[in-house]
Amino acid sequence: MISIENLSKSFGGQILFDKASFKINARERVGLVGRNGHGKTTLIRIITGHEAFDEGTLHIPKHYRIGYVEQHIRFTKETVLEEGMTGLPASERDQAWKVEKILAGLGFSPRDMQRHPGEFSGGYQVRLNLAKVLVSDPNLLLLDEPTNYLDITSIRWIEQFLRTWPGELILITHDRGFMDKVVTHTLGIHRRKIRKLTGDTEKYYAQIAQDEEIYEKTRLNDEKRKKEIELFISRFRAKARLANMVQSRVKTLSKMEKRDKLDAQKNLDFSFRYKSLPGKQAMSVEGLCYGYTPSEKLIREFNLTVGANERICIIGKNGRGKTTLLKLLAEVLVPDQGSVTYPPAADIGFFEQTNVSSLIDTRTVEEEIMYTDAGVDRQLARNICGAMMFEGDTALKKVEVLSGGEKSRVMLGKLLAKPVNTLLLDEPTNHLDMESCDALLAALDSFPGAVVMVTHNEMFLHLLAEKLVVFQGDGATVFDGSYQEFLEKVGWQEEEGIDGSPEQPPVNDFETGKLTKKEARRKRSEILSERNRIIKPIEKRIATVEKEIEWQEEQLDGLNKSMMTASRTGDGKEISKLSREIHACQADIDRHFEMLERLMSEVESESEIFDKQLEALNLDS
Repeated sequence: MISIENLSKSFGGQILFDKASFKINARERVGLVGRNGHGKTTLIRIITGHEAFDEGTLHIPKHYRIGYVEQHIRFTKETVLEEGMTGLPASERDQAWKVEKILAGLGFSPRDMQRHPGEFSGGYQVRLNLAKVLVSDPNLLLLDEPTNYLDITSIRWIEQFLRTWPGELILITHDRGFMDKVVTHTLGIHRRKIRKLTGDTEKYYAQIAQDEEIYEKTRLNDEKRKKEIELFISRFRAKARLANMVQSRVKTLSKMEKRDKLDAQKNLDFSFRYKSLPGKQAMSVEGLCYGYTPSEKLIREFNLTVGANERICIIGKNGRGKTTLLKLLAEVLVPDQGSVTYPPAADIGFFEQTNVSSLIDTRTVEEEIMYTDAGVDRQLARNICGAMMFEGDTALKKVEVLSGGEKSRVMLGKLLAKPVNTLLLDEPTNHLDMESCDALLAALDSFPGAVVMVTHNEMFLHLLAEKLVVFQGDGATVFDGSYQEFLEKVGWQEEEGIDGSPEQPPVNDFETGKLTKKEARRKRSEILSERNRIIKPIEKRIATVEKEIEWQEEQLDGLNKSMMTASRTGDGKEISKLSREIHACQADIDRHFEMLERLMSEVESESEIFDKQLEALNLDS
């Protein structure tokens, strides 16, 4: 267990924490949330001892082991597997299978495990550092944006791994869906305080909003009351008969706590500028082929039609060609064969992971926005700067002093400056905080044009994707349907045989009489289809009952307010009538809650049956 009491930390004139206190108890998995620059990484560094704090106490039990992924790359062994084994505890130095399992989950093939660590990209080297921490058996695991270097199958694997993590966990990630599936508690940095709640981010942010609403209402009521008291004192100060009452109010006024108005919390709030596109198609791709060498083609005979307002997501493991395809669609790369055709009125907005290098260090944020498009004047540039949270003088900051997250916001701002009808986006959520990701999701959802996006963020996939380009197996294929339909009908081949539990001994992949992978996928699809047929109607009934309860609770709230009014006026007849209505309404609510419990229990029991079938299938396959 870790305990922090009255922690204070500041940099220059900026206070990050002011007398913050919290505990991390045994087996708690905690999501750490807060805006960029508000101290999430600093808090992690304080816990690991890499950063000092100004005041307070930090208590860590003796012999308590903390695992933290270092960004610094330093390898000493000849192979990835040998390097991974250096993370094992001394008593388990011969347990190579544990390392193999973690490396496989993070996307290393058996051949990769025998290669030298220096042969891999920076992203894969960070994955190797992550693997070393995961096998080290720490009491507390600290992960700061682990999904930034992982592809979608590795993210799904580590999600399952962390859900069964036997120790404590503190997780920072911009991926709200990933965090909510993993954590048991949410720890939030908000207005220089740190608050911990049981539950996911939705519950945390709802509680924060409710608390601030109550605070603001109380502040306004206090101000109104204060003005009334001051008016009474000024009116009757000279009246001898009212001297005691005046003096009493003077004392009341002196005891009243002054509540400062809360500073407005600035969120990204923007929309993409749209240029009208006549016709039904935004893009047509025919026979596209591309490879960095003549013998190895990343993309073969690829065809795609993009509707004028269609949302298409490109998904797959890293290194398979997703970014390459996006560059081909943006005409940054020239295909070996085939064509990408746009209608004459098409205007493309392209956001690519390495595009921040195109920013000119000597320009200000405002200048970068202004020089994006001839139609952008200074006022429009300032408006866009404000939408990207570069307000006032911060719009005059030079690009060279910006952080990675700030540069990403500048690139988004440049997209906003130019009217477009097709957006091509490569991992736009990297370096954004959770609130900014929410704003981007809303902006994409309301954009009237076409969106083609590379993303590993499953929340974005579930909420946006109408069609998928899937890099799996030998190349890219088009799946005409939602991401959930893809998971149910096709699924990720890379997940087969990869278990997400922290510690399991190795087993053989195939034994006599077991299903082939193809047969297992077909059987899995049949089970999922049947589950969907049985459970979907129950879930719809649950949604109907929940809406009915919500409506009835609103009615009950109205009746209770009417009862308060009737009680003040002493209207006995009205009180009697309202009492009967309140009783009937409460009875209806209770009845619907009982119905909801039965339906939820039914879903759980049915789901358990299908889960066991799937589990048995996995064992057999």
